[in-house]
Amino acid sequence: MYGEGPTVVLGPVSRGSLVGVLTAAALGVGFVEMRKEGGSPVDSERWVRRVSGPDYRDRQQVFGFPRRLVRAGDRVLMVDDWVETGATARVARGLVEDCGARWVGVACVVDGLTEPRLRHELPVRALLDVRQL
Repeated sequence: MYGEGPTVVLGPVSRGSLVGVLTAAALGVGFVEMRKEGGSPVDSERWVRRVSGPDYRDRQQVFGFPRRLVRAGDRVLMVDDWVETGATARVARGLVEDCGARWVGVACVVDGLTEPRLRHELPVRALLDVRQL
């Protein structure tokens, strides 16, 4: 599907976490939840954080995860329920690269991408195309 398999699955909160943890368990690899607002303000761990581009509601979000969970050399697959603008995937790829890890791509349930070129740039694989719904 993507060449080399992932060593880590990254799932954006909240539905991406649900399908992401199931995917990680099926693949026998680690799972990392990517949180909005970049984590808890009381958390003393070092986090990697980035601001996303506009999402489907034209909002920008701060995403992040504890830095220790993704290591240099990891191969990271993002899993989510729906991809529409690609904003979450692009910020996830940036976070992965900030850790020195390699971005594998995006696996999602529904591909609703508004920019077809992103299917190849990210790359995105989906179970369903939005036009099938």
